[in-house]
Amino acid sequence: MSGGSERKAYRAQSITVTFEAGRCLHAAECVHGLPEVFDTAKRPWIQPGNATVERLVEVVGRCPSGALQYEHVDGGTESPDRPTMITRSATGQLTVRGELSVDTPQGARAETRVVLCGCGQSRLQPYCDHAGSCGR
Repeated sequence: MSGGSERKAYRAQSITVTFEAGRCLHAAECVHGLPEVFDTAKRPWIQPGNATVERLVEVVGRCPSGALQYEHVDGGTESPDRPTMITRSATGQLTVRGELSVDTPQGARAETRVVLCGCGQSRLQPYCDHAGSCGR
């Protein structure tokens, strides 16, 4: 899988939520936003059938790293923010939301939300994995 980690899919009747563990920065937006869906004590830990599609779309969209994404069964995907916004944390991480094409070692990858490494020490380049000074 491009980006350096495997993406797992969790399906409900009309939406599929995907999770790419290597990109997760543990912001916990999912767990706090929909604990009935995102419960790390359960297996599977993501149960998209436990909430409405509208709530899933809202909460998954809060994931700053893009580790969580969604796709509607009819093929619809997340709409990127416009205009594209880039913010730099005090430690150097770049949080980007919008219509993106990210160059990875595996090739270009379309994205709508990412946290990029600002210190060059991430093992998941160009994504931040909290390995270096920008993730602390």
